[in-house]
Amino acid sequence: MESESVSFIRMEDGTFEEYQYLDRIYQKLNHGLAGSVLANLKLLQGDKMGYQIDRYQHSLQSATRAMRDGQDEELIVCALLHDIGDLLAPENHSELAASILRPYVSEQNYWLVKHHGVFQGYYFFHHLGMDRNEREQYRGHPAFQATADFCHKYDQNSFDPTYDTAPIEVFEPMVQRLFAKPPFGRLRDSMAA
Repeated sequence: MESESVSFIRMEDGTFEEYQYLDRIYQKLNHGLAGSVLANLKLLQGDKMGYQIDRYQHSLQSATRAMRDGQDEELIVCALLHDIGDLLAPENHSELAASILRPYVSEQNYWLVKHHGVFQGYYFFHHLGMDRNEREQYRGHPAFQATADFCHKYDQNSFDPTYDTAPIEVFEPMVQRLFAKPPFGRLRDSMAA
């Protein structure tokens, strides 16, 4: 049956059985999501883009720093994946990374990843003629300080070629566990309460 296709060409014409079939195919994609995400992360290897390390090593270094600082596994994975959108969406990489993580992480960590690019700008925007305090528009948000701390402790300082960075094998099980969680599980749980 997996080599079959549905009979409709307009979604409004699909049957219950066809959508059940499509859902089974979709679930296979969903179950392989961690592997797909890790494969995309590895695409950041190579071009250093002017830095001393490439974006892949930067990602590993950010996650290593978060892990060694005693952060929980969810934040460590967020540190690992925070720049995964760099190649595909350089102007809004933060939003792309946050969209990938959103079904599996807390609202705070989703917001943190989504806005880390603006918060990271504190360290360099002024060198480009921009306002380094652009992040101040978010002051008062419950995740403001966590995002500022994330950028200070795990992002802006993770371009060091001499840092003892943990290998990807340390983080792969964490990524697998995160993406094995039911998507939007926290929303379903709160609706059931």
